[in-house]
Amino acid sequence: MMDEFSSELDVLLVGVYRSVMKLEELILRSVEDQIDLSISELHMLDAISKGGDLGLTISDIAQKLEITLPSVTVAINKMVKKGYVQKLRSQKDGRVIHVVLTRQGKRINMAHRYFHEQMVRSVAEMIDDDEKKVLLNGMRNLNHFFNRKIEIMGRRQSIR
Repeated sequence: MMDEFSSELDVLLVGVYRSVMKLEELILRSVEDQIDLSISELHMLDAISKGGDLGLTISDIAQKLEITLPSVTVAINKMVKKGYVQKLRSQKDGRVIHVVLTRQGKRINMAHRYFHEQMVRSVAEMIDDDEKKVLLNGMRNLNHFFNRKIEIMGRRQSIR
């Protein structure tokens, strides 16, 4: 049985996660009425955008997002059909395919980034400098905790 702090922390962690995901979806749908991408696909667009004009390979995307190559391949093929990304052969090595954002993909990605900027700005405006330091420290610790647990669980699964 959890103590009062643990119970409230559990509720808050789950609630914040769900709220961010839901708000992200609602804001993006209000900005771009006909959006037909999942949140995962939006995050994939964001990763691809960081490759600049050269884009990223399927392997690069899988590594950045820590998902399997087949999952990335399926998602990229769907997004090609929807017109958000395109595949281009490398001019240096014809065997290598780079994924780049189309004009439509760039537009959606900009809306997605704007959402994140607004979300962070809104939170920052609500708290003073001391609270910002405490919040960032707590979030760093939380992130470290989760990443460590993921690493441990990953090792356990790879042993099997």
